[in-house]
Amino acid sequence: MPLGRRRLLAALGGLGLLAACGTDTPPATPLPPLTLPADAPLVSLGGLLLNRGVMGFGGLSGLHVEPDLGLTAVSDNGRWLRARLVLDEAGQPEGLAELRSGRLSDGRIFSLPAKLSRDAESLARTPEGTWLVGFERWHHIRAYDGDIAGWGRMVQGPPGLGRAPLNAGLESLTVLADGRWLAITEGFEESGGDLLRGWIGHPGAWTPISYRPTPGFLPTDLAALPHGGALLTERRFSLLGGFQGQLLRLPAAALARPSPGTILAGEVLLDAAALPAENWEGVTSFPWRGRQLVALIADDNEFFLQQGMLLLFAFR
Repeated sequence: MPLGRRRLLAALGGLGLLAACGTDTPPATPLPPLTLPADAPLVSLGGLLLNRGVMGFGGLSGLHVEPDLGLTAVSDNGRWLRARLVLDEAGQPEGLAELRSGRLSDGRIFSLPAKLSRDAESLARTPEGTWLVGFERWHHIRAYDGDIAGWGRMVQGPPGLGRAPLNAGLESLTVLADGRWLAITEGFEESGGDLLRGWIGHPGAWTPISYRPTPGFLPTDLAALPHGGALLTERRFSLLGGFQGQLLRLPAAALARPSPGTILAGEVLLDAAALPAENWEGVTSFPWRGRQLVALIADDNEFFLQQGMLLLFAFR
């Protein structure tokens, strides 16, 4: 399809400026730093409480922040969000600015039903600037060249991904420091039930691996680290305890030369007691003024009892 027509369809699909909503209420308000143990590997820099009423939607489940503080997120209702993360001189979040949003293209002129084709759960970016979005229900990866507001194209996903359970696909996707992709499913179990399926590689050259989650938890997102390792968020849910999450690190050595059947396991950096009881679904890591920062985002499911939240940390 000609590029001009693709851009027109993307615009008709919902591209817009959130600033035009006609409200003086900010889209995000600052939160104070968390109190963490003195020997914790991360330092809390505070966070933001997200106002989905101002933003126009919630359900943010994938996150990426650039060194210039440009923030991109995707929601599980098939939308993208672009903004600038505003930090003070100490690195504490003050708010979000320059917001805009739109509907993710599913590569079709006439879209499939929303939850089938638009359940975006993971977000990553290649060194060339291409955005990668992992979708559930209709399990696949779409690539958006240059601008996530553009026309998405299907890329060859890991073999067997289509057999994942309906709501347990690619929650976790990142591009490692050497350019390889790392993908881990939320609930596509290996035989035996204590391991989840994953892959390392790129389209046409995938190596199957497995991930061993913390008992009671499931993985929800990945973020590459500059030395070759990766961060991973996990969450659990119970009717009595609600949502709880934690942050882990996958060692670089385990990701360097995996063979088929390699089992990954993470080291806990922030446990469930350290994080607010929310649905932590997104993680990203980026350099800023000589420090490596980590941002986590909570998916509010657009439910009145939950809150969208962004927390920021720095490695000690």
